[in-house]
Amino acid sequence: MSTFAIQTLNAISPIGLQRLDRDVFDIGTDIAEPRALLLRSADLHSVEIPETVYAVARAGAGTNNIPVDRLAARGIPVFNTPGANANAVKELVIAGMLLAARNLYHAADYTRDLVAGRSLSGKELDKQVEAGKKQFAGFELPGRTLGVIGLGAIGVLVANAAQSLGLKVLGYDPAITVERAWQLSPQVEQVTSVEELFSRSDMITPHVPLVEGTRGLVDAHRISLMPEGGVILNFARGGVVDEAAVLQALDSGHLHAYVNDFPTEAGDPPQGHRPAPPGRLHG
Repeated sequence: MSTFAIQTLNAISPIGLQRLDRDVFDIGTDIAEPRALLLRSADLHSVEIPETVYAVARAGAGTNNIPVDRLAARGIPVFNTPGANANAVKELVIAGMLLAARNLYHAADYTRDLVAGRSLSGKELDKQVEAGKKQFAGFELPGRTLGVIGLGAIGVLVANAAQSLGLKVLGYDPAITVERAWQLSPQVEQVTSVEELFSRSDMITPHVPLVEGTRGLVDAHRISLMPEGGVILNFARGGVVDEAAVLQALDSGHLHAYVNDFPTEAGDPPQGHRPAPPGRLHG
């Protein structure tokens, strides 16, 4: 029996690959004539997809990196895995909230700078840490308000987890499904507009796919509606946030922090934007 060749374009979890019987499937990065493509973030828009391909599957929720229309015209189905990484993203969002609220990045930088190129005794180090740590106190999460845009598999988990941590949670999703509505904590307040969500939230976290209607969703106008010292978290898609608007708001002091896990679409990486502690944060 001949094997069904699958080309992986990104590193795929071995736990997932174990579900594919190796007596049936030939899986690897160097497949000359693949019958299927398996990917995560690889961009297929500018790639010539072999004529041998019967199917494309993405280990993730969105499909913005896949030319779905072009593949559909060839009769090639595109599969995705919504919700598969929901818990992992939820944990990253919670970690990002804590990074921003407690100025952990700047505190770590401060500590590294204390010991870099120096020979400090234990007592000297203790004294300097004790003297400097007050500036990184930040704020506690209970009593703050988190706005969640998109109440799908990830958004619901984030909303429920944040609510259990003592935050007031606002949610916006005009297309929420009955299944997700049942899963959502009754303590989460649903608002009727994105603008209301921004104006009432100390922290904003979008969980939407990157499509024409969501590109630049977090823009200068909506950021300006947030209370002073707000936090933007982006673990959805880089293009959902207008990075130039975020950088301007950070520089003006209107935003306290921007935490994300995407490289910049502009020239300079956000990591290079390092305001003095304990001010704004890029992650």
